[in-house]
Amino acid sequence: MSGRAVVTGAGSGIGAATARLLMAEGWRVACLDRDAAAIQAIAEDGLAIPVDVANEVAVVAAMRAAYEALGGLDAMATCAGIYETTPFFQSTAETFRRVHDINVIGTFLCIREAAGLMQRGGRICTVGSVAGLRGGGLAGNVSYAASKGAVMTMTKSAARELAPLGIAVNTVAPGMIDTPFVTTPLSDPTIRARIEGMTPLSRLGTAEEIAAVITWLLSDRASYLHGATVVADGGMVMY
Repeated sequence: MSGRAVVTGAGSGIGAATARLLMAEGWRVACLDRDAAAIQAIAEDGLAIPVDVANEVAVVAAMRAAYEALGGLDAMATCAGIYETTPFFQSTAETFRRVHDINVIGTFLCIREAAGLMQRGGRICTVGSVAGLRGGGLAGNVSYAASKGAVMTMTKSAARELAPLGIAVNTVAPGMIDTPFVTTPLSDPTIRARIEGMTPLSRLGTAEEIAAVITWLLSDRASYLHGATVVADGGMVMY
């Protein structure tokens, strides 16, 4: 299957890898991110739309622009997000609001707007995290873990709401993936070695490995998956 897709957070990491893989498989892709230069480089001659996913007005406009430019919308991957490593007792309400504005509200706004433009057969994949299953414990702490737990719960809720419209909604929960997202904590060799040692594969994942899961979930090869959480963590949680 190929078609017309939106990828948020397409400027780097998992989002960039997902956009590249979809395009390589013949999809027409709208790349969305706050970093206009980064998504233009990913999209090359394709469609790049700068947007802050926490800005409701901007998300509405960006999704409409993508829909009109692509001539429709068949799939979306919500890869936009931020990482947060502030320790528990140093975390504040403002820390939570900043993380949740982007990771939770931003994901919700994109789901709502994309789903409203899709026909039956549309597919959406959100990006959770094993932090949302474990409650953190890697490098991302309380506000990040809470936000990703919320994303995975929201995905199930969206799956229930959108099923009658014929729109499938699933999520991927990556383990620790070696991307610019986590450059700072992984620069500490002790932290890196500890996290690598938590997986039976004894290594971190790559953005391309998660992109492969997302691309599959957006395809009709995953036609009987709905409201599912696909854990891609090198065996870290094994539940």
